[in-house]
Amino acid sequence: MNVKDAIENRRAYRVLTEIKITEEIIDELGKAAQLMPSCFNKQPWRFVFVYEDSQLDRMKNEALSEKNLSWANKASMIIAVFSKKDLDCVIKDREYYLFDTGMAVASIILRATEMGLVAHPIAGYSPKKVREVLNIPSEYNVINLIIVGKKDPVIPDYFDNYQVEREKNRPQRKPLKEFVFHNTFSS
Repeated sequence: MNVKDAIENRRAYRVLTEIKITEEIIDELGKAAQLMPSCFNKQPWRFVFVYEDSQLDRMKNEALSEKNLSWANKASMIIAVFSKKDLDCVIKDREYYLFDTGMAVASIILRATEMGLVAHPIAGYSPKKVREVLNIPSEYNVINLIIVGKKDPVIPDYFDNYQVEREKNRPQRKPLKEFVFHNTFSS
């Protein structure tokens, strides 16, 4: 699969089936992040790959929102993404750590897609609980969690119509003209 195919095939599926997480999977995803650019090569991103059953269950039950737990309970791994601004460049009022970490996360998601996995970033979690469960110091910003598993073709009966539609069809994307501008911005 080439990059274009990975971008086009990437989906934030919610219907997952469990897979065995191996050291090879973690290494491949970690290497995808490792090679991404960052300001002065500071590589500010930090990840905890949570896959051991008891720790994974703690993350699911203590850190996820109820709505995310309803589908992420089949996750085989959760990747906690975190950083702090002093790990990266701060030039005048520009803090680069979020941008640089975001590029590393995108690379992980695309590599997971290439490997036939679902890597679904979520917003519904408690950063405080993530820090507690994973022993992440409070000065770090928990930026995102990525739910990892394999797509299950069988949609559960408890999914509502909206969820079923989103599993079957890619959600509508904005037209390019709404966010791509030529030579100058226009609203």
